[in-house]
Amino acid sequence: MSRWPIDDNDPPAAGTTAPLPVDSVPELRGHGLVLRGWDPGAEAQVRTWLHGRSDPEFRRWNTPLILDERLDDARTSLAAHVRAAADGTGMPFRVTDEASGATLGHLGLGVVSRPMRSGRVGYWVLPEARGRNVAARALLLATRWAFTDFGLHRLELDHALGHEASCRIAARCGYPYEGTLRGAMWEAGRHDAFRDCHLHARLSTDPEPGAP
Repeated sequence: MSRWPIDDNDPPAAGTTAPLPVDSVPELRGHGLVLRGWDPGAEAQVRTWLHGRSDPEFRRWNTPLILDERLDDARTSLAAHVRAAADGTGMPFRVTDEASGATLGHLGLGVVSRPMRSGRVGYWVLPEARGRNVAARALLLATRWAFTDFGLHRLELDHALGHEASCRIAARCGYPYEGTLRGAMWEAGRHDAFRDCHLHARLSTDPEPGAP
């Protein structure tokens, strides 16, 4: 898991990938998964979004800008993530099982800076899908796409201090630990207190790890 940060509004640099419209989020296949776009107009997907983001384990490690308490909250926060694909500052993927099509979680690319060719990745997995390497498989798949088709050079991944599962996922997917960010995110459920984060990052020139 990782916090979803405020968008970076840097304009695209000359010669870089143009912003994508909402309906052209690419479909990525690999490692037994399909990563595809979210639809804020589909009630079943909004309910899944609410289910994932209201889960106590998600709330323990994340303090999103919009707290999802009701369907309307979930619809608003999901639409905000989808809009990022239209303006080129992010890319929200619905992580699904390749065989059954069931939704397993979410992986988002955000804070995209075209001039720096950088971005930040975050993810969460539904409670019933945990323990199956979903986050690691999705992260490997999305990272490859971000470095090739999307043209980024650096991807960062940060998480609240103490979230050892995210540390293991980052290391497994070729994101080494780079340091501790002091007071870099809100405390769970609070916007008046802060906690430290671990920063991991991977470069397009780093070797790609094997599939989990």
